[in-house]
Amino acid sequence: MANTKSAAKRSRQTAKRSLRNRGVITRVRTMDKRARSSEKPDAGQIRALISAIDKAAKRGIIHRNAARRRKSRLNKVLVGAGKK
Repeated sequence: MANTKSAAKRSRQTAKRSLRNRGVITRVRTMDKRARSSEKPDAGQIRALISAIDKAAKRGIIHRNAARRRKSRLNKVLVGAGKK
C-alpha cells in the first residue's frame, strides 16, 4: 500500500499504463506467431508486424533495440524463404 498521495497516484498510473501496454504486446506477439507459423511466410503479414513493432518501440512499449532485433530476425525469415 502506498504511503503518500503521490505514491498512490503513481500506482494508479502504472496500473493503467500496464493494462494499455499489455494489449499492444499481446497483439505483436500474436502477429509474430501467425507470421512464423505458416509454411511460406506472407510478406504482407511480416510488413504489418514490422509496422506494429515500430509503433510499439516509438511509444516505448518495447525497447528500441529489442524492436530492431525482432525486425532483423523477421527479415532473415523473409529472405530465407525466398531462397528455397
